[in-house]
Amino acid sequence: MAELALKQATIEYQEFGPQDSAHPPVFFVHGVLVNGELWRGVAEELARRGYRCIVPTLPLGSHTIPVKDASALSLHGVAGIVNDAIAALDLSDVTLVGSDTGGGICQLAVERPLGPDRPAGVDQLRRFRPMPAVPVRRGVQPAARPDLDPGPDGADAAGGAANSALGFGLLISRPDKRLTAGWIAPCLNDARICRDLAALLRQIATTDLTDVAARLTRFDKPVTLVWGQGDRVFTRAWADGWPRCSATGN
Repeated sequence: MAELALKQATIEYQEFGPQDSAHPPVFFVHGVLVNGELWRGVAEELARRGYRCIVPTLPLGSHTIPVKDASALSLHGVAGIVNDAIAALDLSDVTLVGSDTGGGICQLAVERPLGPDRPAGVDQLRRFRPMPAVPVRRGVQPAARPDLDPGPDGADAAGGAANSALGFGLLISRPDKRLTAGWIAPCLNDARICRDLAALLRQIATTDLTDVAARLTRFDKPVTLVWGQGDRVFTRAWADGWPRCSATGN
């Protein structure tokens, strides 16, 4: 996996599709306590259709390289990382794709675009609801104490909590245990990553997005909302409530 050294953090990322694609590049943004693997299936399919796709793992709790600058551990800070990564990779006319917390980060990123050609569009969910905190805390808390070894039983318990109906199971109907284990492993195995996540969660506030929502009318590029019909967190009623927007089921 490639690495991109930015002033705030070094992030890992993957690329799919041709670099000389005739289409605008697509930059994927995941949410808290997941990594770029969330988008692999979508990115691979778009790559087969000739799109260049960039899939980073951002410092949102499932990253493996601790951040350099603690001030980046907020939604605004991660949005800055997204913009800096786009600039470092010399991407223009970019389409940002985000879901869950990643959709919120996209909103913050497009509020301060780097130039007239980037980003050029957004595919995302416009509302934000944090993942339930209890299973997250149970899953990652052992790593907050580097002197404690949770052992295989503790790791299994953490994985069970994360995949429960109040954890990843709330967001994914049939969680892939291999995939979700990879999402929580950094916090279970590295106290520095656990501290990064704790610092990030302390900085997240509902006002992060209610404030920016009032200013998003200044963004004059295309925005597409894609809504899952069976989503138990972001229900269809949320989509229907937005004026001048149409929702598309997936």
